[in-house]
Amino acid sequence: MARTIAKDHDLKRAQILEASARLFAEEGYDRASMSSIARACGISKANIYHYYDGKDALLFDLLDSYLMRLRDRVCGLELSGLAPVARLRAILTEVLLAYEGADHEHKVQLNAMSALPEAEQEHLRAYQREMVKFLSAALRDAAPETFAADKGKLRAVTMSVFGMLNWHYMWNAGADTHDRKGYADLVARLTLEGVAGL
Repeated sequence: MARTIAKDHDLKRAQILEASARLFAEEGYDRASMSSIARACGISKANIYHYYDGKDALLFDLLDSYLMRLRDRVCGLELSGLAPVARLRAILTEVLLAYEGADHEHKVQLNAMSALPEAEQEHLRAYQREMVKFLSAALRDAAPETFAADKGKLRAVTMSVFGMLNWHYMWNAGADTHDRKGYADLVARLTLEGVAGL
């Protein structure tokens, strides 16, 4: 007979993912064990195996959930009616707002994704590629004269912009919504106007 799923299954799973993200970010994925994960979650080791077969399965679910939410939030923006530069600013702002409260998940993505099998990494990179493509189109539309004939330059600028956004948490720990919006504006201006435009 199949095991029934508890009514609070999704809530418990979300709590496990949140506690695991914190543990992996602060102590490192390699150093974490299923026992330490269970302790961080406040449940028994046997109970954590009710949700995940092992540490790799937990890591994949953590990153899959995080990147899917991020992709859906960023690529699902309603941008119709906005001028190209305003669309770019809206995307940059949404990325930083989506990162708010997710520093642990973001750090795990940057530092631990390579621990997963290649097929799972490729699945996760697909989310990243969708966001890169979305931002790249916004950059091209905001500065068509710069990027129209140079796809290599467009890709380099797109990845540089993501680099600025992705490492924001390193030097702006605890940044609030206002700070994130301000930084998104700075990145947009720096990208489109250069340092002289600041």
